[in-house]
Amino acid sequence: MTAPFRYADVPRLTRFSDVLDETRYVPVPNTWWIALCDVVMSTRAIEDGRYRSVNIAGAALITAVNNALPGADLPFVFGGDGATLLAPPEHRDTVESLLAETVTWVREALGLDLRAALIPVSAVREAGQNLRIARYAASAHVDYAMFSGGGVAYADAAMKRGLHAVPAAPAGAQPDLSGLSCRFEAVPAARDGLVLSLIALPREGADPEAVLATLGAILAEIDASPGMGRPLPESGPSLRPPWSGLVADARAEGRLLGSRFLRGAAMFVTRGVAFALFGLGLSFGRFSAVRYRRRLAANADFRKYDDGLRLTVACPVATADRIEARLALAQEAGLVRYGVHRQDAAVVTCVSPSVLRDDHVHFVDGADGGYARAAAILKRRP
Repeated sequence: MTAPFRYADVPRLTRFSDVLDETRYVPVPNTWWIALCDVVMSTRAIEDGRYRSVNIAGAALITAVNNALPGADLPFVFGGDGATLLAPPEHRDTVESLLAETVTWVREALGLDLRAALIPVSAVREAGQNLRIARYAASAHVDYAMFSGGGVAYADAAMKRGLHAVPAAPAGAQPDLSGLSCRFEAVPAARDGLVLSLIALPREGADPEAVLATLGAILAEIDASPGMGRPLPESGPSLRPPWSGLVADARAEGRLLGSRFLRGAAMFVTRGVAFALFGLGLSFGRFSAVRYRRRLAANADFRKYDDGLRLTVACPVATADRIEARLALAQEAGLVRYGVHRQDAAVVTCVSPSVLRDDHVHFVDGADGGYARAAAILKRRP
Protein backbone atom coordinates (compact mmCIF):
# COMPACT_ATOMS: atom_id res chain seq x y z
CA MET A 1 0.00 0.00 0.00
CA THR A 2 1.34 3.45 -0.95
CA ALA A 3 2.05 5.71 2.02
CA PRO A 4 -0.15 8.85 2.19
CA PHE A 5 1.37 12.10 0.97
CA ARG A 6 2.91 14.21 3.72
CA TYR A 7 4.50 17.60 3.22
CA ALA A 8 7.00 16.71 5.96
CA ASP A 9 8.39 13.98 3.69
CA VAL A 10 9.19 16.35 0.81
CA PRO A 11 13.01 16.70 0.58
CA ARG A 12 14.41 20.05 1.75
CA LEU A 13 16.38 22.14 -0.73
CA THR A 14 19.28 24.13 0.72
CA ARG A 15 20.21 26.16 -2.40
CA PHE A 16 17.52 28.55 -3.56
CA SER A 17 18.54 28.19 -7.20
CA ASP A 18 17.38 24.56 -7.00
CA VAL A 19 13.76 25.75 -6.89
CA LEU A 20 14.09 26.25 -10.66
CA ASP A 21 14.77 22.52 -11.14
CA GLU A 22 11.42 20.93 -11.99
CA THR A 23 12.73 17.48 -11.06
CA ARG A 24 12.85 18.62 -7.41
CA TYR A 25 9.06 18.96 -7.20
CA VAL A 26 6.57 16.27 -6.23
CA PRO A 27 2.86 16.18 -7.16
CA VAL A 28 0.22 17.16 -4.62
CA PRO A 29 -2.61 14.57 -4.43
CA ASN A 30 -6.02 15.34 -5.92
CA THR A 31 -7.58 14.82 -2.49
CA TRP A 32 -5.84 17.91 -1.07
CA TRP A 33 -7.27 21.44 -1.02
CA ILE A 34 -5.92 24.90 -1.89
CA ALA A 35 -6.93 27.66 0.53
CA LEU A 36 -6.39 31.20 -0.76
CA CYS A 37 -7.14 34.74 0.32
CA ASP A 38 -6.16 38.23 -0.74
CA VAL A 39 -7.03 41.81 0.13
CA VAL A 40 -9.38 43.44 -2.37
CA MET A 41 -8.08 46.83 -3.61
CA SER A 42 -4.84 46.32 -1.70
CA THR A 43 -2.98 48.87 -3.84
CA ARG A 44 -5.43 51.59 -2.82
CA ALA A 45 -5.04 50.65 0.85
CA ILE A 46 -1.26 50.87 0.47
CA GLU A 47 -1.55 54.28 -1.18
CA ASP A 48 -3.53 55.34 1.92
CA GLY A 49 -0.54 54.36 4.06
CA ARG A 50 -2.02 51.07 5.30
CA TYR A 51 0.68 48.68 4.08
CA ARG A 52 1.22 47.18 7.54
CA SER A 53 -2.49 46.38 7.84
CA VAL A 54 -2.38 44.80 4.37
CA ASN A 55 0.59 42.63 5.39
CA ILE A 56 -1.13 41.61 8.64
CA ALA A 57 -4.25 40.63 6.68
CA GLY A 58 -2.11 38.63 4.26
CA ALA A 59 -0.40 36.67 7.05
CA ALA A 60 -3.51 36.14 9.19
CA LEU A 61 -4.66 32.89 7.55
CA ILE A 62 -1.22 31.31 7.94
CA THR A 63 -1.14 32.28 11.61
CA ALA A 64 -4.68 31.05 12.25
CA VAL A 65 -4.00 27.64 10.70
CA ASN A 66 -0.66 27.22 12.48
CA ASN A 67 -2.31 27.99 15.83
CA ALA A 68 -5.36 25.79 15.25
CA LEU A 69 -3.38 22.85 13.85
CA PRO A 70 -0.04 22.84 15.72
CA GLY A 71 2.29 20.21 14.37
CA ALA A 72 0.28 19.69 11.17
CA ASP A 73 3.12 21.21 9.11
CA LEU A 74 1.01 22.48 6.21
CA PRO A 75 2.68 24.22 3.24
CA PHE A 76 2.00 27.91 2.68
CA VAL A 77 3.09 30.97 0.72
CA PHE A 78 2.78 34.60 1.85
CA GLY A 79 1.99 36.97 -0.99
CA GLY A 80 2.15 40.38 0.68
CA ASP A 81 -1.59 41.06 0.46
CA GLY A 82 -2.71 37.46 0.76
CA ALA A 83 -1.68 33.85 1.25
CA THR A 84 -1.95 30.38 -0.25
CA LEU A 85 -2.04 27.26 1.91
CA LEU A 86 -2.51 23.56 1.17
CA ALA A 87 -4.57 21.28 3.38
CA PRO A 88 -5.07 17.50 3.41
CA PRO A 89 -8.64 16.17 3.41
CA GLU A 90 -8.69 15.54 7.17
CA HIS A 91 -8.11 19.26 7.83
CA ARG A 92 -10.35 20.62 5.08
CA ASP A 93 -13.29 21.60 7.31
CA THR A 94 -11.05 23.27 9.90
CA VAL A 95 -9.25 25.31 7.26
CA GLU A 96 -12.57 26.39 5.71
CA SER A 97 -13.80 27.61 9.11
CA LEU A 98 -10.56 29.49 9.70
CA LEU A 99 -10.81 31.10 6.26
CA ALA A 100 -14.32 32.33 7.07
CA GLU A 101 -13.26 33.66 10.47
CA THR A 102 -10.24 35.40 8.98
CA VAL A 103 -12.44 37.18 6.41
CA THR A 104 -14.65 38.48 9.23
CA TRP A 105 -11.75 39.50 11.45
CA VAL A 106 -9.95 41.38 8.66
CA ARG A 107 -13.13 43.33 7.89
CA GLU A 108 -13.96 44.16 11.51
CA ALA A 109 -10.47 44.70 12.94
CA LEU A 110 -8.59 46.12 9.97
CA GLY A 111 -11.36 47.60 7.84
CA LEU A 112 -10.22 45.67 4.77
CA ASP A 113 -12.11 43.38 2.41
CA LEU A 114 -10.58 39.92 2.20
CA ARG A 115 -11.81 37.47 -0.41
CA ALA A 116 -11.23 33.77 0.14
CA ALA A 117 -11.64 30.47 -1.65
CA LEU A 118 -11.12 26.77 -1.01
CA ILE A 119 -10.39 24.83 -4.19
CA PRO A 120 -9.86 21.07 -4.60
CA VAL A 121 -6.60 20.11 -6.26
CA SER A 122 -8.66 17.81 -8.48
CA ALA A 123 -10.30 20.91 -10.03
CA VAL A 124 -6.86 22.22 -10.97
CA ARG A 125 -6.02 19.08 -12.89
CA GLU A 126 -9.47 18.91 -14.49
CA ALA A 127 -8.69 22.39 -15.86
CA GLY A 128 -5.51 21.07 -17.47
CA GLN A 129 -3.08 22.48 -14.89
CA ASN A 130 -0.87 20.76 -12.35
CA LEU A 131 0.25 21.32 -8.78
CA ARG A 132 3.69 20.25 -7.61
CA ILE A 133 5.53 21.23 -4.48
CA ALA A 134 9.09 21.61 -3.21
CA ARG A 135 10.47 22.60 0.19
CA TYR A 136 13.19 25.25 0.52
CA ALA A 137 15.13 25.47 3.79
CA ALA A 138 15.70 29.13 4.59
CA SER A 139 17.62 28.02 7.69
CA ALA A 140 18.17 24.90 9.78
CA HIS A 141 14.92 25.68 11.62
CA VAL A 142 12.49 27.00 9.00
CA ASP A 143 11.53 26.09 5.47
CA TYR A 144 9.00 27.43 2.98
CA ALA A 145 6.86 25.82 0.29
CA MET A 146 7.54 26.41 -3.41
CA PHE A 147 4.96 25.58 -6.11
CA SER A 148 5.08 24.81 -9.81
CA GLY A 149 2.79 23.45 -12.49
CA GLY A 150 0.39 26.36 -12.90
CA GLY A 151 -2.01 25.15 -10.22
CA VAL A 152 -1.65 28.08 -7.83
CA ALA A 153 -2.01 30.61 -10.64
CA TYR A 154 -5.17 28.83 -11.82
CA ALA A 155 -6.58 28.77 -8.27
CA ASP A 156 -5.86 32.47 -7.77
CA ALA A 157 -7.63 33.37 -11.02
CA ALA A 158 -10.59 31.18 -10.05
CA MET A 159 -10.86 32.91 -6.67
CA LYS A 160 -10.88 36.32 -8.34
CA ARG A 161 -13.71 35.15 -10.61
CA GLY A 162 -15.71 34.26 -7.50
CA LEU A 163 -15.39 30.48 -7.86
CA HIS A 164 -15.21 28.24 -4.77
CA ALA A 165 -15.72 31.32 -2.57
CA VAL A 166 -15.73 30.98 1.22
CA PRO A 167 -18.21 33.44 2.78
CA ALA A 168 -17.45 35.40 5.92
CA ALA A 169 -18.21 33.91 9.32
CA PRO A 170 -20.83 35.60 11.53
CA ALA A 171 -19.97 38.98 13.02
CA GLY A 172 -17.54 38.82 15.92
CA ALA A 173 -15.84 35.62 14.75
CA GLN A 174 -12.09 35.66 15.24
CA PRO A 175 -9.44 32.98 14.76
CA ASP A 176 -6.54 32.59 17.18
CA LEU A 177 -3.90 34.99 15.83
CA SER A 178 -1.48 34.74 18.73
CA GLY A 179 2.05 35.57 17.65
CA LEU A 180 1.07 37.65 14.61
CA SER A 181 2.66 41.10 14.65
CA CYS A 182 4.65 43.78 12.81
CA ARG A 183 6.76 44.85 15.76
CA PHE A 184 10.05 45.60 14.05
CA GLU A 185 11.21 48.81 12.41
CA ALA A 186 11.48 49.08 8.64
CA VAL A 187 14.99 48.20 7.46
CA PRO A 188 16.44 50.86 5.15
CA ALA A 189 18.44 49.94 2.08
CA ALA A 190 22.16 50.66 1.92
CA ARG A 191 23.19 54.19 0.93
CA ASP A 192 23.90 53.23 -2.69
CA GLY A 193 21.09 50.69 -2.95
CA LEU A 194 17.38 50.02 -2.82
CA VAL A 195 14.85 47.34 -1.96
CA LEU A 196 13.44 45.71 -5.08
CA SER A 197 10.16 43.79 -5.07
CA LEU A 198 9.90 41.64 -8.17
CA ILE A 199 7.38 39.25 -9.68
CA ALA A 200 8.35 37.41 -12.89
CA LEU A 201 5.92 34.88 -14.38
CA PRO A 202 6.25 32.75 -17.52
CA ARG A 203 4.11 33.73 -20.50
CA GLU A 204 1.64 31.14 -21.68
CA GLY A 205 3.23 28.99 -24.36
CA ALA A 206 6.78 30.26 -23.69
CA ASP A 207 9.72 27.87 -24.00
CA PRO A 208 10.16 26.51 -20.43
CA GLU A 209 13.94 26.15 -20.73
CA ALA A 210 14.34 29.72 -21.96
CA VAL A 211 12.14 31.00 -19.13
CA LEU A 212 14.12 29.11 -16.51
CA ALA A 213 17.38 30.41 -18.00
CA THR A 214 16.10 33.98 -17.63
CA LEU A 215 14.99 33.42 -14.03
CA GLY A 216 18.28 31.73 -13.23
CA ALA A 217 20.21 34.71 -14.61
CA ILE A 218 18.19 37.03 -12.34
CA LEU A 219 19.03 34.91 -9.30
CA ALA A 220 22.70 34.94 -10.32
CA GLU A 221 22.64 38.75 -10.44
CA ILE A 222 21.17 38.87 -6.95
CA ASP A 223 23.54 36.25 -5.54
CA ALA A 224 26.46 38.35 -6.77
CA SER A 225 25.18 41.47 -4.98
CA PRO A 226 26.22 42.37 -1.39
CA GLY A 227 24.71 39.99 1.14
CA MET A 228 23.15 37.92 -1.67
CA GLY A 229 20.19 40.28 -1.65
CA ARG A 230 19.18 39.69 1.97
CA PRO A 231 17.07 42.70 3.00
CA LEU A 232 17.59 42.20 6.74
CA PRO A 233 20.95 42.59 8.51
CA GLU A 234 22.46 39.47 10.03
CA SER A 235 21.83 40.89 13.50
CA GLY A 236 18.13 41.40 12.69
CA PRO A 237 15.98 44.57 12.64
CA SER A 238 15.36 46.90 15.56
CA LEU A 239 12.20 46.62 17.64
CA ARG A 240 9.60 49.38 17.31
CA PRO A 241 8.52 51.33 20.44
CA PRO A 242 5.94 49.47 22.58
CA TRP A 243 3.09 51.81 21.62
CA SER A 244 3.64 51.48 17.86
CA GLY A 245 0.95 49.31 16.25
CA LEU A 246 -0.43 48.43 19.69
CA VAL A 247 -4.10 48.93 18.81
CA ALA A 248 -4.01 46.68 15.73
CA ASP A 249 -2.07 43.94 17.51
CA ALA A 250 -4.39 44.07 20.54
CA ARG A 251 -7.29 43.45 18.17
CA ALA A 252 -5.44 40.45 16.76
CA GLU A 253 -4.93 38.98 20.23
CA GLY A 254 -8.58 39.49 21.23
CA ARG A 255 -10.07 40.70 24.51
CA LEU A 256 -8.58 39.98 27.93
CA LEU A 257 -11.23 39.20 30.57
CA GLY A 258 -13.75 40.64 28.14
CA SER A 259 -11.90 43.94 27.75
CA ARG A 260 -9.89 45.19 24.79
CA PHE A 261 -8.40 47.90 27.02
CA LEU A 262 -6.99 45.29 29.42
CA ARG A 263 -5.52 43.38 26.48
CA GLY A 264 -3.85 46.55 25.24
CA ALA A 265 -2.52 47.43 28.70
CA ALA A 266 -1.09 43.95 29.23
CA MET A 267 0.53 44.01 25.80
CA PHE A 268 2.02 47.46 26.47
CA VAL A 269 3.71 46.16 29.62
CA THR A 270 5.14 43.06 27.97
CA ARG A 271 6.22 45.11 24.95
CA GLY A 272 7.93 47.61 27.20
CA VAL A 273 9.97 44.81 28.76
CA ALA A 274 10.77 43.38 25.32
CA PHE A 275 11.78 46.82 24.02
CA ALA A 276 14.27 47.16 26.88
CA LEU A 277 15.64 43.64 26.36
CA PHE A 278 16.05 44.09 22.61
CA GLY A 279 17.45 47.59 22.92
CA LEU A 280 20.09 46.51 25.44
CA GLY A 281 20.70 43.06 23.91
CA LEU A 282 19.89 41.32 27.18
CA SER A 283 18.72 37.83 28.10
CA PHE A 284 15.90 36.87 30.44
CA GLY A 285 15.73 33.27 31.57
CA ARG A 286 15.86 31.11 28.41
CA PHE A 287 15.16 34.07 26.14
CA SER A 288 18.00 35.88 24.39
CA ALA A 289 17.16 39.03 22.42
CA VAL A 290 20.37 38.73 20.39
CA ARG A 291 19.65 35.11 19.47
CA TYR A 292 16.04 35.87 18.53
CA ARG A 293 17.00 38.70 16.19
CA ARG A 294 19.66 36.57 14.51
CA ARG A 295 17.17 33.73 14.04
CA LEU A 296 14.66 36.23 12.64
CA ALA A 297 17.12 37.32 9.95
CA ALA A 298 18.08 33.73 9.11
CA ASN A 299 14.46 32.51 8.97
CA ALA A 300 13.17 35.43 6.87
CA ASP A 301 11.08 34.62 3.79
CA PHE A 302 12.24 37.13 1.17
CA ARG A 303 12.34 34.95 -1.95
CA LYS A 304 9.95 32.34 -3.25
CA TYR A 305 8.95 30.42 -6.35
CA ASP A 306 5.23 30.19 -6.95
CA ASP A 307 4.73 29.49 -10.67
CA GLY A 308 7.36 32.22 -11.07
CA LEU A 309 9.87 34.24 -9.06
CA ARG A 310 8.67 36.53 -6.27
CA LEU A 311 11.49 38.39 -4.54
CA THR A 312 11.99 41.29 -2.16
CA VAL A 313 15.73 41.88 -2.13
CA ALA A 314 18.24 44.58 -1.23
CA CYS A 315 20.68 45.40 -4.01
CA PRO A 316 22.68 48.24 -5.59
CA VAL A 317 20.85 50.44 -8.07
CA ALA A 318 23.08 49.12 -10.87
CA THR A 319 22.01 45.55 -10.10
CA ALA A 320 18.34 46.54 -10.17
CA ASP A 321 18.92 48.26 -13.53
CA ARG A 322 20.49 45.12 -15.00
CA ILE A 323 17.67 42.93 -13.70
CA GLU A 324 15.00 45.19 -15.18
CA ALA A 325 16.84 45.36 -18.51
CA ARG A 326 17.04 41.57 -18.63
CA LEU A 327 13.34 41.25 -17.80
CA ALA A 328 12.41 43.78 -20.48
CA LEU A 329 14.30 41.79 -23.12
CA ALA A 330 12.66 38.56 -21.92
CA GLN A 331 9.25 40.18 -22.16
CA GLU A 332 9.95 41.38 -25.71
CA ALA A 333 10.96 37.80 -26.56
CA GLY A 334 7.61 36.53 -25.27
CA LEU A 335 9.12 34.65 -22.35
CA VAL A 336 7.87 36.42 -19.21
CA ARG A 337 5.47 38.95 -17.75
CA TYR A 338 6.88 40.96 -14.89
CA GLY A 339 6.35 43.74 -12.39
CA VAL A 340 8.98 45.44 -10.24
CA HIS A 341 8.72 48.12 -7.58
CA ARG A 342 11.62 50.03 -6.07
CA GLN A 343 11.55 51.38 -2.51
CA ASP A 344 14.00 52.51 0.13
CA ALA A 345 13.24 49.99 2.87
CA ALA A 346 11.85 46.55 3.73
CA VAL A 347 9.34 45.55 6.41
CA VAL A 348 8.81 42.26 8.17
CA THR A 349 5.60 40.60 9.40
CA CYS A 350 6.18 38.01 12.10
CA VAL A 351 4.45 34.80 13.13
CA SER A 352 6.09 33.89 16.42
CA PRO A 353 3.84 31.98 18.85
CA SER A 354 6.82 31.36 21.17
CA VAL A 355 9.94 33.50 21.49
CA LEU A 356 11.70 30.55 23.12
CA ARG A 357 11.66 28.45 19.94
CA ASP A 358 13.84 28.89 16.86
CA ASP A 359 11.19 28.06 14.24
CA HIS A 360 9.42 31.44 14.17
CA VAL A 361 8.67 32.64 10.61
CA HIS A 362 9.01 36.15 9.21
CA PHE A 363 7.62 37.47 5.93
CA VAL A 364 9.53 40.25 4.19
CA ASP A 365 7.87 42.79 1.91
CA GLY A 366 8.76 46.20 0.55
CA ALA A 367 7.98 49.15 2.82
CA ASP A 368 6.17 50.97 0.02
CA GLY A 369 3.75 48.27 -1.09
CA GLY A 370 6.26 45.71 -2.33
CA TYR A 371 4.57 42.69 -3.85
CA ALA A 372 1.16 44.37 -4.18
CA ARG A 373 2.60 47.25 -6.20
CA ALA A 374 4.73 44.90 -8.32
CA ALA A 375 1.61 42.81 -9.03
CA ALA A 376 -0.34 45.92 -10.03
CA ILE A 377 2.42 46.89 -12.49
CA LEU A 378 2.47 43.35 -13.89
CA LYS A 379 -1.28 43.45 -14.52
CA ARG A 380 -0.97 46.69 -16.52
CA ARG A 381 1.61 45.21 -18.88
CA PRO A 382 0.30 43.93 -22.25
